[in-house]
Amino acid sequence: MSRIEAEVGKPQGGIMQWIDERFPWTETMKYHITEYYAAKNFNFWYVFGVLAMLVLVIQLVTGIFLTMNYKPSALDAFASVEYIMRDVEWGWLIRYMHSTGASFFFIVVYLHMFRAMLYGSYKKPRELVWLIGMIIFFVLMAEAFAGYLLPWGQMSYWGAQVIISLFGAIPGIGEAIVELIRGDYSISDITLNRFFALHVVVLPLALISLVLVHIVALHQVGSLNPDGIEIKEQKGPDGIPLDGIAFHPYYTTKDLVAIIIFMMAFSGVMFFAPDMGGYFLEHANYEPANLTATPEHISPVWYFTPFYAILRAVPDKLWGATMMAVAVILPVFLPWLDRSRVKSIRYRGWIYKFALTCFAISFVVLGWLGTKPPDTLYTIAARIFSAVYFAFFLLMPYYTTIDKTKPVPDRVVYHG
Repeated sequence: MSRIEAEVGKPQGGIMQWIDERFPWTETMKYHITEYYAAKNFNFWYVFGVLAMLVLVIQLVTGIFLTMNYKPSALDAFASVEYIMRDVEWGWLIRYMHSTGASFFFIVVYLHMFRAMLYGSYKKPRELVWLIGMIIFFVLMAEAFAGYLLPWGQMSYWGAQVIISLFGAIPGIGEAIVELIRGDYSISDITLNRFFALHVVVLPLALISLVLVHIVALHQVGSLNPDGIEIKEQKGPDGIPLDGIAFHPYYTTKDLVAIIIFMMAFSGVMFFAPDMGGYFLEHANYEPANLTATPEHISPVWYFTPFYAILRAVPDKLWGATMMAVAVILPVFLPWLDRSRVKSIRYRGWIYKFALTCFAISFVVLGWLGTKPPDTLYTIAARIFSAVYFAFFLLMPYYTTIDKTKPVPDRVVYHG
């Protein structure tokens, strides 16, 4: 090679310039981090999106290590989990990180969604951000359900049996769908293999892709703030929003504090109460699946119980499954159900505040009722709180229209 050819091949201006000439690294970092301007008045409600990404990473990493010793076979699955817990070095820690992470994932996602309902983050121009977020939620539910079967414990098997059988209530094609999901005439080795493939390959790839699209869509329109004001509408001579600050280093350092606190709570649960009294890891799942012995009380893991309570509140199987599906899907339509002139709860009237409070209470109570046996008193309570849950969405076009709102300031208000 000649000296001239060698000089042409040498990177000019260092490694970063060499990378930027081939990949827009610096430009991407500026657009999404260092020159992405967010409102200066973010509060603690805005850390749950970052925490959700953190838990996603925890789940992906621990999941990879678990698959190294897990056997997706009806004969070996339960024993392989026991082997991970007892014989694999640090296997118990990896398994508990994964099981605890599953519950914490839903905790931070539910709080992240509730923050959007507090401050109207689903309203124009962020409808697409909300829709992508809801798709992420649906994929996350599918991922959790697929992973729920893999330990092949008593509750894993019978819980999956109950949920999959719900598709059989669909007139005409129900049984065909159930057979397609199971891959057999009953939940068997084939079902376990299908769910394993979905849980470790298909759904994680979908989650990662959707999260990236969600972030890109969010940064296109900008993050909303607790005042519900579009900071892009008022910019200085330099083109920077007057009420905006760079995401890095201001919010990255703030998020780091939240991450440390979160990891302390996460570690506390993982080391001292990994099963959380049977809510995170059901006691019945410490027994291998027995196809001939049905557990006395079948219920899904806690993050599905609000919708499970709605299912049981309706005596008819088809209508129960329909109401459960509607309960999951209804939040998708929030951008069009909400007719309020303002976004943030700070400037809404008492009607919306009361409705949102009732909704939050109903969701928590339904979650608790879903863990209880289906006796008469609990069923009546589930029907009452199910009615409150649906009323929040179905009556929203009316009460958000008549609700008296306060004037929204022109600039964001910093509450120190």
